Amino acid sequence: MSKPSIIIAGGGIGGMAAALSLLRRGYPVRVYEQARELGEVGAGVQISPNGSRALDALGVFETLRNASCAPARKEFRLWNTGRAWPMFDLGPMAIEKYGYPYLTVYRPDLLQTLVDAVRAIDPDAIHLGAQVSGASASDDSAVLEFADGTRAEADVLIGADGVKSIVRKALFGDDETNFTGMIAWRAVIPMERLPDRMREMVGWTWIGPGGHLVNYPLRGGKLMNMIGTIERDDWQIESWNIEGDIEECARDFSGWHEDVQTLIRAAPRVMKWAFMERPPRQQWSTGRASLLGDAAHATLPFLAQGAVMSIEDGVILGRCLDAYADPVVALKKYEDARVERTSKMVRGAKENTARFHESALATEEGAVKYMESEWSRDPITDRYDWLYRYDVQTTEI
Repeated sequence: MSKPSIIIAGGGIGGMAAALSLLRRGYPVRVYEQARELGEVGAGVQISPNGSRALDALGVFETLRNASCAPARKEFRLWNTGRAWPMFDLGPMAIEKYGYPYLTVYRPDLLQTLVDAVRAIDPDAIHLGAQVSGASASDDSAVLEFADGTRAEADVLIGADGVKSIVRKALFGDDETNFTGMIAWRAVIPMERLPDRMREMVGWTWIGPGGHLVNYPLRGGKLMNMIGTIERDDWQIESWNIEGDIEECARDFSGWHEDVQTLIRAAPRVMKWAFMERPPRQQWSTGRASLLGDAAHATLPFLAQGAVMSIEDGVILGRCLDAYADPVVALKKYEDARVERTSKMVRGAKENTARFHESALATEEGAVKYMESEWSRDPITDRYDWLYRYDVQTTEI
């Protein structure tokens, strides 16, 4: 029997991971992406050991590893004094404990690695300039509709078209969206713009009352990624593509340690966007259609699992379609295998907001007590071990 045909809406990290997973299993796949050129925003992404394991299942781990950084450790830094606390031992310690390293990756490099692997199997799998306008699915087929009046039909449809998913809206209606009361600033900084003391292969999470800022190296230490989050309610535009003002960003972190201010002022430019919150969906599939990645489980970035969740989804999707002959059953099994884990990830990211912005961090004395109770080795292990030990190849489906 020939394998069912698959159409995927969305050519981002999740869509390409799914396409690669399916192509490697022999499925005919077509990816439809609205952009006329493939590309990711210039930002960093953290790939924890469970993500590295999933990338290995897709056959691209070694390629991506060579283009990324493997920080020696992650540390917390107190917002005003810079006092450091260990968060994770990474590098060889992560490999010893989990079997795979913790990587920090430039998002465009991650996407390009997946795209290259997809095109190596099928050069014609990716269709650009295809703006999705609607979708439908039954127990027999699935259809994508495009803004130019054309349509694509296949045995299975996967909506991997992001937080504002057209496929999700067409299949299930609008999802609830709430402003979190936080805005984010992000930048990618050439490492040579930073003083030597700030060029370590270490990930820092600066935590303080009402805000936090994360920075880590990319591209073998050539770049430094920065994302700062601050509690503000006067900006509610959810977009990764709006350039902000460096002076405004610096004011948001006024009084923070000189290294934080150095990072901000070393940035060639900063981007500004509002964090929105969506409850994790409990239903992804209907008939021969399902959702994947941010379309199914958009998350705040405070657990560093957004991209990893999408990559895991892609591997599990391929396993389920292989394991169950009926695509309707396979998609329901895929949903069942992923919904509890991804919902827990979304909730965990939200819970970390309070941990990173705790009012006790206003003073060093309060910070010391708080760090001992919330961020010593045992609490960290409880919150992260279940994440990092997950194996996309062996988990039950």
